[in-house]
Amino acid sequence: MSLELIVRLIGLVVFGIIGVFLGEPLETLIHEIWASSQIPTIVYQVITTILVGLLGFLLAPWISIKPISALHKRLSKVSAQTLLFGFAGLIVGAITAALLAYPISLLPAPLGSILPFVAVLLFGYLGIVLFVARQKDLQNLFKPLTKSGRAAEKSEEGVLSGSQRILVDTSAIIDGRIADIARTGFIPGRLLIPRFVLNELQYVSDSADNLRRQRGRRGMEVLSELQKDPAIPVTITDIDVEGVREVDERLIVLARQMSCPILTNDYNLNRVAELQGVSILNINELANAVKAILLPGESIEMKIIQEGKEYGQGVGYMEDGTMVVVENGHKFIGKTIPITVTKVLQTAAGRMIFAKPKQE
Repeated sequence: MSLELIVRLIGLVVFGIIGVFLGEPLETLIHEIWASSQIPTIVYQVITTILVGLLGFLLAPWISIKPISALHKRLSKVSAQTLLFGFAGLIVGAITAALLAYPISLLPAPLGSILPFVAVLLFGYLGIVLFVARQKDLQNLFKPLTKSGRAAEKSEEGVLSGSQRILVDTSAIIDGRIADIARTGFIPGRLLIPRFVLNELQYVSDSADNLRRQRGRRGMEVLSELQKDPAIPVTITDIDVEGVREVDERLIVLARQMSCPILTNDYNLNRVAELQGVSILNINELANAVKAILLPGESIEMKIIQEGKEYGQGVGYMEDGTMVVVENGHKFIGKTIPITVTKVLQTAAGRMIFAKPKQE
């Protein structure tokens, strides 16, 4: 039996009991309208019991478990730091309202009895809003007092700070370049791989599609390679969030709670995370940033491999994979010729270079 059905049955019983007591008022109302009515009181009580009980059966989840579930889902997406500052703001607001309660209670009735309650609600709300909105400033204010405590916590538990932890997405593991990047030391911290990311990688490895299966197995090999390298700190952790099913959304919620970035090359995850204020370490953006920079007018040797989209164009590729479009290069397909760079474009997909044969 599900929890919702149990709540509905409880609502049916409770509202049914209330309906019993509404039978007599209904009988009085009917007699005022229709004085010759001879219907016994028990009939009215049965009618109100059935109607109010059915109403309770329908409304019980919406006044009990539904609001609690929605509140739980909402709070699961809020970081622990924000909850802490919100609670502190509520306490400060309640204390302020308590200090003002006595002078406000001396006002003439009914203000003296109503305004203290209003003050508690108002100052509590203002305290929460103020502390949450200024949590970074308050955190910086208390940093000198907590520095020694944090240092002791690090030495005792060996846990890195939020800026030194990096959540790893499935796409970054499958990509494979993460191992080479980590060896260079450009990833400044411990790689955290949640268990649900590992489960998704296992699911891809067991896929019926041959290409997906190969990608998943390559990801498993990369992960094994990372774990075997003592110079790369990797931890597979059981941390998770409740009420969220999608892997990308769970990563974003975890990153917000832990105040750490996500390592990925998934474009959609990148965009959604940035909209929610989560830092992203995108492998593709790093690859584009370290590509060789060519300026208009420079000359290089390029092998023309294929025709371009436009008439007369030839296409070649640099060692880092950058596409080079050569005007009037179709007649040099299969040959290596000197070319002169005419224009460099940076697009969302990467850098694109336009050139022409040097002899022209």
